[in-house]
Amino acid sequence: MSATAPSDVPPRAVPVSPGRPKGGDWAAIILGIVIVLIGLALVIGGAWLLWLGGSAYYLLAGLGLLVSGYLLARRRTLGALLYALVYAATLVWAYWEVGLHGWALVPRVVGPTVLLVLVAAVSARLRPSRHSTGAALGMAVAIVVVAALATWGITQANVPPAPEALPAAAAAPMPDPSSMQVGADWPAYGGTYAARRYSPLTQINRGDVGRLEKVWTYHTGDLPNDRTKNTYGAETTPLKVGDTLYLCTPKSIMIALDPATGKEKWRFDPKVPDDAIPYTAACRGVSYYAVPGADPASACATRIIEGTLDARLVAVDARTGRPCADFGQNGEVDTALGIGEHAPGMFSITSAPTIVRGVVVTGHQVLDGQKRDAPSGVIQGYDAVTGALRWAWDMAKPDVTGLPPEGQTYTRGTPNMWTTASGDESLGLVYLPLGLSAVDYWSSDRADAEKRFATSLVALDVQTGKPVWHFQTVHNDVWDYDLGSQATLVDFPSGNGTVPALVLPSKRGDLFVLDRRTGTPLVGVEERPVPQGGVEPDQRAKTQPFSTYHTLMKPDLTEADMWGMSPIDQMICRIEFRQASYKGIFTPPTVSPHWIEYPGYNGGSDWGGIAVDPQRGIIVANYNDMPNYNRLVPRAEADRLGWAPRDQTRGEIGGAEGAGDPQAGAPYAINVNAGWRQSYTGLLCKEPPYGGIRAIDLKTGKTLWDHPLGEARGNGPFGIPSMLPITIGTPNNGGAVVTAGGLIFIAAATDNLIRAIDLKTGDVVWSDVLPGGGQATPMTYEENGRQYLAIMAGGHHFMQTPVSDALVVYALPQGG
Repeated sequence: MSATAPSDVPPRAVPVSPGRPKGGDWAAIILGIVIVLIGLALVIGGAWLLWLGGSAYYLLAGLGLLVSGYLLARRRTLGALLYALVYAATLVWAYWEVGLHGWALVPRVVGPTVLLVLVAAVSARLRPSRHSTGAALGMAVAIVVVAALATWGITQANVPPAPEALPAAAAAPMPDPSSMQVGADWPAYGGTYAARRYSPLTQINRGDVGRLEKVWTYHTGDLPNDRTKNTYGAETTPLKVGDTLYLCTPKSIMIALDPATGKEKWRFDPKVPDDAIPYTAACRGVSYYAVPGADPASACATRIIEGTLDARLVAVDARTGRPCADFGQNGEVDTALGIGEHAPGMFSITSAPTIVRGVVVTGHQVLDGQKRDAPSGVIQGYDAVTGALRWAWDMAKPDVTGLPPEGQTYTRGTPNMWTTASGDESLGLVYLPLGLSAVDYWSSDRADAEKRFATSLVALDVQTGKPVWHFQTVHNDVWDYDLGSQATLVDFPSGNGTVPALVLPSKRGDLFVLDRRTGTPLVGVEERPVPQGGVEPDQRAKTQPFSTYHTLMKPDLTEADMWGMSPIDQMICRIEFRQASYKGIFTPPTVSPHWIEYPGYNGGSDWGGIAVDPQRGIIVANYNDMPNYNRLVPRAEADRLGWAPRDQTRGEIGGAEGAGDPQAGAPYAINVNAGWRQSYTGLLCKEPPYGGIRAIDLKTGKTLWDHPLGEARGNGPFGIPSMLPITIGTPNNGGAVVTAGGLIFIAAATDNLIRAIDLKTGDVVWSDVLPGGGQATPMTYEENGRQYLAIMAGGHHFMQTPVSDALVVYALPQGG
């Protein structure tokens, strides 16, 4: 046979070495490494979470990702198939844990889905094998399923339950006991001193609100400088009386404007120094007073009275803005007389005074968290004409009804009223929402009077300054659940007609209904057992009062409520949840571990309060739904960290209230993670929504509808606004106004929008973007037959919204 003859034996296949990866092969390798790193993080964190008693999912998923990523890095098709199986198991687990709830699915599904798409994209670069067809099919099915579920879940997340029918309107609205009238005018911060935040105007209504347009914007010129950039929060609600709008700026500058054009009539600057700024440079409003029997043409026959950040009461002529010579010394009174030592910013007035029967009633903001030996929370009443001190109420020294004796001070560290009182002119009562003693989170050295009156609504006789009754919403409060909302005065339906009543919102979320003559609850209040223990076990009340009428509070948190933008940061929040002390509402403060306060100190209801439609009998309440993650810090540790009482502007240092506050004079400082933010993404650990707005039947306390309030536009990871027009329910500060036109106007949320909401359905029917955050309560008025809507879009440092100096006013187009 020839050496060149062909052989009958077929040649053997020679394996081809894969060689070095080329081109797109690196994409599979890099993705595999990324998945390995994610798996490693989930294995480590998941093992920790499981050891703490938490979910086993993260450990198991992490193990699956480790193997899957390793195989993908080797360009093995089995890695893609394994990832598809892990993903399918993730969908099953997510549905088992939270169902088809849109926001809850985000951290559980979105990140894994992104990885699924990437795995599918690189699958063509993987080595062919008998698993290739199964992997491709598995990933295709998974992508189709998750796309359908995501679309359905996001849609359903924004579909609230159908609203209940509104109560029938009464033949006439309930009378206003403050003897003030809202309509063309808006004469007090809350509309009137009944604080209903209601207008009978109907020109702007459901049918035409979509045509609202911006008609003028006024810039106050009061903006922060480099030193005060962390302090501003323009929370003012203007007044409208006659032919003038009145407002104040963050540093207490009073301004009068033409209500139709926004043209400035006058301004008065009380020259408040930067050092006097407390936690927030804010002035929520001014007060209007007409002197009885005065010649209308005489100086200061009508006057504007405000409290300043440096604790003065200032009165100016409502027509000219000139100081009232007959009021105190050249138009001002120093309310700090008798207070004793106080650093700038420790003792201020940020809320509009309440004037009943010619007495100007004011409390003070005493800077929280600094020291037990803080200025007094004394309440003072001054003559609205002369500025003379008519009385003072020092709860620990009830016999001291004027200035304290020479060499003495009002009792230091007592509960204060930083927010706004309401008033009943006919009864001669003012209703004071009180805070708690200085050093919010420690109670062992509080006097009996402090424990009795703290976190209470106190009714004072406006002529004498003596308490008539009080109702306490928290016993021996160590959660900073001070009352921030005005009480709203209503006539409450009963079997025998109506009863003079008030509705008291609370930061806890409970709404209490009380007879405003006696303080007696008109709907049940139950004393329920609450958690015990903490650092002062002998101080904790065995029970706390709970309203059976209505609560804005949501169910207790669970591990499944933790959130994030990915499984990893959700897992971290789960670990923090499991590490913390949490026994439900009123979990006692602890040193180690952290303790969870839910709801947090921003509410429930805060200073925005509620609005009430007095003709339809409907309460409108916006609220927050966020926890705080807290820790008491032993004194020695706080000293090492350099935490000392502020001797300068609190806001200059920045940070949320309670974040590193020294509580000097107590064994512990306090560190509050307000809203419970994740340390690296800045997102909140609890799943959305973080705030909402609700309509409630006044008669029954039944919820008519309840919707999230606020879009995700201004929120996002790492402090980067997402600009997504998706209703997520954001934190909110500021209140609502409700009108006879069937509308609710509110800003408040962190999305920088003002919106009109249909009172019947809760649907947003109009909105506009503001030049700054809308952390203020809007108001509405009429001038020359035209209805206007006004909002101070000043922004707020605590809410992290853009600061501005713009008062924005809207109306319908003229001529139809």
